[in-house]
Amino acid sequence: MPMKKGYKALVDEAMAQVKTYSVEQARAKLGDPNVQFVDVRDVRELEREGIVPGAFSAPRGMIEFWVDPDSPYFKPVFGEKKEFIFFCAAGWRSALTTKTVQDMGLENVAHIEGGFGAWKAAGAPVGVKESKGQH
Repeated sequence: MPMKKGYKALVDEAMAQVKTYSVEQARAKLGDPNVQFVDVRDVRELEREGIVPGAFSAPRGMIEFWVDPDSPYFKPVFGEKKEFIFFCAAGWRSALTTKTVQDMGLENVAHIEGGFGAWKAAGAPVGVKESKGQH
């Protein structure tokens, strides 16, 4: 059965409606106290591939619940007056995430073109995600 609207169409629509930063533009904001990087990748991806230092981990499957102040799962970081820069592995999930939180009313949001893969390839800072068994 063909999809009425496939993932490519959803990603394209999101890309047309959200702010997108190049790795260079995003990297220039790393360490800015008014900016919060948000990693929407799964924890296994973080452990396997690495992390952006200082990024808040918010798995894609929980984002709507973590962003909404009325949710019992709300994370206070999303109530801060900062710019939120979302990223995933390749930029697809983060485009969808950025559009979703923008539609929900979170302001000053963007995502990174090419995601963590492009970030890493550009030689931008990468840290190691400690697994739960390590201290």
